[in-house]
This record gives sequence, structure tokens and C-alpha cells, in this order.
Amino acid sequence: MDALDLARWQFGVTTVYHFLFVPLTIGLGVFVAGLQTAWYRRTRKGGDGEHLLRLTKFFGKLFLINFAMGVVTGIVQEFQFGMNWSQYSIFVGDVFGAPLAMEALLAFFLESTFLGLWIFGWERLPRRVHLACLWAAVIGSNLSAYFILAANAWMKHPVGYEVVGGRARMTDLWAVLTNSTALAQVPHVVAGAFVVAGGFVIAVSGYRILREGSGGTAGMWRTSLRGALVMTAIAGIVVAGTGDQSARMLREQQPMKLAAAEGLRHDTAGAPFSVVPGLEVPDLLSLLAAHDPQAVVQGMDDVQRRYAAAFGPADYTPNLPVVFWSFRVMIVFGMTTVGLSVLGLWLTRRRRRTTALPRWFARLCVLALPLPTVAIVAGWLLSEIGRQPWTVQGELMTAASVSPGVALTEVAATLAGFTLLYGVLAVAEGVLLMRHVKAGPEPMPVEPVPSDEARLTPTLMY
Repeated sequence: MDALDLARWQFGVTTVYHFLFVPLTIGLGVFVAGLQTAWYRRTRKGGDGEHLLRLTKFFGKLFLINFAMGVVTGIVQEFQFGMNWSQYSIFVGDVFGAPLAMEALLAFFLESTFLGLWIFGWERLPRRVHLACLWAAVIGSNLSAYFILAANAWMKHPVGYEVVGGRARMTDLWAVLTNSTALAQVPHVVAGAFVVAGGFVIAVSGYRILREGSGGTAGMWRTSLRGALVMTAIAGIVVAGTGDQSARMLREQQPMKLAAAEGLRHDTAGAPFSVVPGLEVPDLLSLLAAHDPQAVVQGMDDVQRRYAAAFGPADYTPNLPVVFWSFRVMIVFGMTTVGLSVLGLWLTRRRRRTTALPRWFARLCVLALPLPTVAIVAGWLLSEIGRQPWTVQGELMTAASVSPGVALTEVAATLAGFTLLYGVLAVAEGVLLMRHVKAGPEPMPVEPVPSDEARLTPTLMY
């Protein structure tokens, strides 16, 4: 094992850990904003929205805990560009500078500023302004995701640039931001984030229903459960649709990744879809990748031969077991989560909040908590490991991206340090979330009932 291997492990460990918080933050922010919007609309019309306000504040705290952890763990990603990947930074710096600057100066500034106003604006800002602050923060988080995913998409399908003096120089910012790969990847990842957040809310709601039974505030948790089920089901449909579009782009832009995901060795017309090794569905891969059951899908051995002729002798095949099984874990766990949401919508089809939810389904909701997170992490592994051995497709290989002056012991020391630190943060995150979920929402303050004398005395301050 050399410094390159450890540098890849370090970036993989820190990135996957950071990615645990990103989708939950994106989706949960929208869910909390939806709850507060429902509360605002109902109380504005004179209705009883206390349960919506309690849910807003409860899930809002979970959102803030997750947001803070995401910010802390995300900073480390930038450090590694200078520490372990200086050659990569030199090559992509002129291209990445613009979208990453827009992410930091526009999106993250918008997100953090208005989130602060939302945190401290309760009872200080008008309700409409306070709600607008949360939506501004949510829009900022989604813009942040867009700019980062646009930069990531450029690594898979570089456009709007030229190579000058061994460095990629951006010639068209609009081409980078509207990269066809980005336009397919952004809705796919963001919709996946809504599935993750929906699964989280479903699990928390199921836990609270099991804890409180059919009495108390069970109706309130049925409301949050129902909202999360709707969000998960709709997002699941978007994930499936955008995933189909991404598969068709892989056939044209990253044929090696598509072949590795299916274990396809040779160019095949009417390529089968491999469910598991030894079990295939004829023509299905060609149908999914090109909407033509007899279309030719390139195989790994043939792509390897073409790449070697075009770019020079090297092994252009990614880690086959990881790519192959990540694809299947993503599909199975994601479809299971969406199927659970559809089942839940059927079971909660009656609109009354007092209708009891079957306890077996509530237990199923809790047990399904890790499924969407595992699915989206598996999808990210498929996306990033499937691109290997390239950091920038067709331009820069991973072996040429590492910092030449970093020794094996130095990378090992930082890897051990980051792993230990992230382990501590994981424990802290888990403890905070579980403590808050177990405690439940805080009771609403009871306004004092005025005495008879106070009722008869005019209020001079008005």
C-alpha cells in the first residue's frame, strides 16, 4: 500500500461520512419548512395549528443538529485538496474556482444567514418574515447542492474548458453549470435526499407512535408520518425517472462504469440485465440504457482495449465487486423504502388524525431507518468508484492527481486522526439525535387565564 491508496481511503472515509448528513439536511429542511407553512396557513385562517407548530420545532431541532454536523465535516474536504491532491487541484482549479466560489459566497451565505435569522427569530420576527427566512435557507441549501454537483459532474463529463500548460482553463461557465450530466445528476441526488429525509421522519414518527400508543399526541405523529410518506413516494418516482436518464448518459459518456455495474465483459446487442450473477433478464440492459432492446452496450474488455489505444497502456477497469454490488444495493434498498411509503399511504388513507396506526407497521418504519441512507451512499460509491481510474474523465488519472511530496506515514497519520475524530463526532451526533427523539417535542407554553378583575379592567396600553 502506498500514499495514493491511503489518500483515496482518507478521502473516501471523510466524504462518505460527510455525505451521511448532506441528504438529510437538504430533505429535512424542506420538510420542516412545509410544516411551518402549513402551521402559518392554518392559524392565519383561525384554525388550530398547535400540533403543526410542535412538529416544526421538534423536527427543526433535529435539522439543526444535522446541519451543524454537516458543516463541521464538510470543511475537511477542502483541506484534503491541498494536502493529498495538489496535482488534482492544480489541474481543475481554474474550472472549479467559479462553481465552488458561487457555492460558498452565494448559496452557503444565503443558507447560513437566513437559518440564523430563523433560529433566533421565533417571537421576534413577524410570522410571514420568519417563515420566509426558513425558505430562503432551504433554497440556499439546494443551490449549494447544485453548484457542488455541477463541479462533480464536470469530472465525469468535462465541458466548457481547454487545457493550457497542463491545466484545465474554463472557457464557458454556462456550459459547466448546464452540463448534461449535472442536469441529470442534480434532480437524481436531490430527490434521493428527500427519500432519505422522508425515511428519517417516517422512522422517528413510528418510534413516537410506538412509545405513546393510541393516546396522547399520537394524532400529531400520524400527521408527520403521513407527510413524510407523501414526500418519500413522490421523490422515489423522481429518483426512478432521473436514474433512467442517467443510465442513458452513462452509455455515451462513461461506458466503462455502465459495463462494470452490470458485469458485462464484451460489446453486446440486446444486452441482458444481471439481477445477480447467474440470473439475467434478456435485453433489459439495452432497453434501460438506450430504450432499444437490441441496442449495443459496450463491455469492459472492449472499452479497456479502446481506452488503452486512446490514452496509453493502463488498467481502466474500476473495482468490479464494489461497483456491481453498489448498484444493486442502491436499487433494492431504495425501492424497499419507496414501497414502504406506498404501503403506509394505503394504511393511512383515512384522513382522521385519531385513526390508529397498526403497531406492526410502526415497528417496520423504525427498522427501515437505515435503508434510504445505505441506498444513497451505495449510489455515491457507484458514481465515484465507477469513474476510476480517472479523477477527470479522459483528462486526468487518479495516480497523477496525488500530491508528490506527501509521504505514506503522513497520510496514515492524518487518516488515523480523521477517523478517530469522526468516530467521536458520530457518537456525539447519535447521542444528540436519540436524546431529542426520546424526549419528544417540548410542551407548548400555556397562556395565563386572566382574572375576573382583569377582564373588567380596560387595557390602557392599547
